[in-house]
Amino acid sequence: MPAPITEEQNRLDREALLDAAEKLFYERGIQAVGMDEVRAASGLPLKRIYRFFAAKEDLVVAILKRRDQRWRGNLAAHVDQVPDPHERVLAIFDWLAEWFAQPGFRGCAWINAYGELGSSSEAVLAEVRSHKQAFHDQIAVWVHAAGRPVAEQVFLLAEGAIVTAGISGDPSPARHARAAAALLLGTP
Repeated sequence: MPAPITEEQNRLDREALLDAAEKLFYERGIQAVGMDEVRAASGLPLKRIYRFFAAKEDLVVAILKRRDQRWRGNLAAHVDQVPDPHERVLAIFDWLAEWFAQPGFRGCAWINAYGELGSSSEAVLAEVRSHKQAFHDQIAVWVHAAGRPVAEQVFLLAEGAIVTAGISGDPSPARHARAAAALLLGTP
């Protein structure tokens, strides 16, 4: 009889699975990637994968939740190191520009998931909405600290830059959105 799987091994296997699936889904699309490809990339048997996640939809939701924590955490770490409140808001767009320029950038993982599954998966739709609300709220805190009532506009500039850069493959929408945000903030 094989030795029981430890909690640590479960944690490591689950992370390896999430890493492999996230990479494949982001690069190629959720519906274009079969679970056999996830199995091959993760090195885990399908039976083990389905013990972690009963359905592909559950795996997608887990990926989006984990990506949200990492993505918004990285953004906050970048923005929060800027002392001036106006410049902190503009730093959002500097961070976006760096993200857009990364190799393999394919736009917003949540918009992509919504485009593929949002009309057919309540769980994915709920996770997309949760991320977008959390991102909105994060921006609103920084904009409020700058003393300007333009949180909605700054949020829409950020979202528009993300979608435009994802579709065009060009990082310049971050720079254009930054310039528009500076006008809204009254910053030269």
